[in-house]
Amino acid sequence: MRVVFMGTPDFSVPVLDALVKAGHEIVSVYSQPPRPAGRGKKERPSPVQAFAETLGLSVYHPLNFKDDTDVAAFEALNADVAVVVAYGLILPQVLLDAPKFGCLNIHASLLPRWRGAAPIHRAIMAGDAQTGVCIMQMEAGLDTGPVLLRDETDIVASDTTLVLHDRLADMGAQLIVSALQDLPGLVPVVQSDQGVTYAEKIDKAEAKIDWVEDAVTVDRLIRGLSPFPGAWCQIDGQRVKVLNSCVTDGSGTAGVALDSALTVACGTGAVQLLRLQRAGKGAMDATDFMRGLPVAKGTQLD
Repeated sequence: MRVVFMGTPDFSVPVLDALVKAGHEIVSVYSQPPRPAGRGKKERPSPVQAFAETLGLSVYHPLNFKDDTDVAAFEALNADVAVVVAYGLILPQVLLDAPKFGCLNIHASLLPRWRGAAPIHRAIMAGDAQTGVCIMQMEAGLDTGPVLLRDETDIVASDTTLVLHDRLADMGAQLIVSALQDLPGLVPVVQSDQGVTYAEKIDKAEAKIDWVEDAVTVDRLIRGLSPFPGAWCQIDGQRVKVLNSCVTDGSGTAGVALDSALTVACGTGAVQLLRLQRAGKGAMDATDFMRGLPVAKGTQLD
């Protein structure tokens, strides 16, 4: 098929790779424009743009589609389908209608649960037992379109957002290839109006660990916000990101270290901190972290 690909972050890259390897003709790639990044704040192309350019594909990044010239250029591609995955712009109806088979979105949840911006984070933070990927026919509403295909995966106690993100990205890549292969014969299934939830964009204000919460809630917050923005606390006055944890046995005053192995009491139960990052340092496992900043039994984490 003649495919327009629209995506921006790392999550989108395996999908573009799978489409190319499946033999589809990528007639154009759309991505968000380069943004300042790193300590030098130099403009850095998106992961999709960087990957597309290694394949010799043209990349476009209009700020929006309010300019008739951008709309006309999209229509002139005469695409069979547009594949959209974490692109970052709302597409006007004229674009949704332009390709022969419309625009298909790869969404990282089991719709209608977790429509919106942060479905992977929210699924872990909410303690969902399962999540998955949906191939959705796009329409004007936010993730409201009918679903063509879906695949499920269990969320296990060791999953962080990074681990689940990578698993879902691979699932989405495989699923879109299957969808395009069978596209004319797929029957769209209208989403139920029951069980609708919205995955609001993560606010950094959510990332401060409240040790008064029960251990299960604290653990879900840590894993759900890992690696970005990263749940955090203060240890000996230093701000520390906590990037992985597990629920464990123990009880005591909330926020107090119960041993010298980073077991921390919560409002109910305890969590063991497994991976941490100090400001200006790289992420490291708890054993290595403790060499640089020992946390003795009885230490109060704020």
